[in-house]
Amino acid sequence: MPNEILFENENHRNILLEDASSGLAVQANQHVIIHGKSGMILDPGGHKVYSKVLSETLGLLNGAELDFLFLSHQDPDIVAAVNGWLMTTDADAYASALWSRFIPHFGLDSYIEDRLKPIPDEGMIFDLDGANMIALPGHFLHSCGNFQLYDPVSKILYTGDLGASLGCTYRTAPSFSEHLQYMEGFHKRFMGSSKAIQAWAKMAKTMDIETIAPQHGAMMVGKEIVGEFIDWCSTLECGIDLMEASYVLPKAQ
Repeated sequence: MPNEILFENENHRNILLEDASSGLAVQANQHVIIHGKSGMILDPGGHKVYSKVLSETLGLLNGAELDFLFLSHQDPDIVAAVNGWLMTTDADAYASALWSRFIPHFGLDSYIEDRLKPIPDEGMIFDLDGANMIALPGHFLHSCGNFQLYDPVSKILYTGDLGASLGCTYRTAPSFSEHLQYMEGFHKRFMGSSKAIQAWAKMAKTMDIETIAPQHGAMMVGKEIVGEFIDWCSTLECGIDLMEASYVLPKAQ
């Protein structure tokens, strides 16, 4: 599928990039936000997609500068190609402070290490040429150091693995009831605990969200489906709450 403009006005654009995933690699979305003369890319991906995603991103900037790489957590489908991005652009990369000593194992050259910046546990605000992009805590959903990004201009919440779906062939969920089959199993296993996801839902209910854009699978567009998803999260049992009985020694065959 080609690039899709999710929001656009005279000074602001949100673009979902063409899917560059292939083979056994899990499908992953890359998003670009451009405001005025400043741009950021969210979860730019691994080595297999690096050249294509870089080329598309630079082509979209249209005179703006790529200032930020936002890394929601430490997984390879998000950060594996970060060295290439830092070598090729002047952007700084931001990830949870918990991962500052782990991400360099993907091969970060010493002279650009200072451009991998920590996000504190409570989150932070990025100044995108006058527009505030807000990094929100999403800890244990699924990573112990996990952030989401809220764009108050477009009212899009980029949720990383929360809201992810596997196996659907559409970009926008037709309804929550139809979409749930592609999300439920993933969330029960990959989200850390009911307490974590319920804390997130409590926070999300205070926000003005028009679109939930996860890192995998389809987006949920419109306040109705966004509200249904948040309500579902507020009662979901997941993670360790479902896995406690699995902590037993395996038996010999």
